Amino acid sequence: MTIENIQEEIIDEFSMFEDWEERYQYMIDLGKDLPLIDAQYKTENNIIKGCQSKVWVHAEMKDDKVVFTADSDAIITKGIIAILIRAFSNQHPKDIIEANTDFIDKIGLKEHLSPTRANGLVSMIKQLKMYAIAYQTQLN
Repeated sequence: MTIENIQEEIIDEFSMFEDWEERYQYMIDLGKDLPLIDAQYKTENNIIKGCQSKVWVHAEMKDDKVVFTADSDAIITKGIIAILIRAFSNQHPKDIIEANTDFIDKIGLKEHLSPTRANGLVSMIKQLKMYAIAYQTQLN
């Protein structure tokens, strides 16, 4: 599936919920299903700077695709990174770099986060794209 297809799927799923309480619960559930980062990667180097909570992200290349794993010490933040990983993991670095992140606005996520969590969301996206840039450079 392309990043765009996955993002459309996420938009469709969020549109099924009546209110933000249900959407938050869905995000928490997504966080619970997140493929967990291996304990050896829960280091200071893998913490996303700019997040109020601790969010660890690890990336590696498998068959020319970037595979992300993550964890967070906060349930909402864990749900947010789960959504981002679902959209961007197992994709070619070039596709991640060029990917649009409008789906975040379409599900209304940014406007329903506190300013510090919204900043953290931006930091998460930047970090995922930075990993993709690093791997794309290796491929060139």
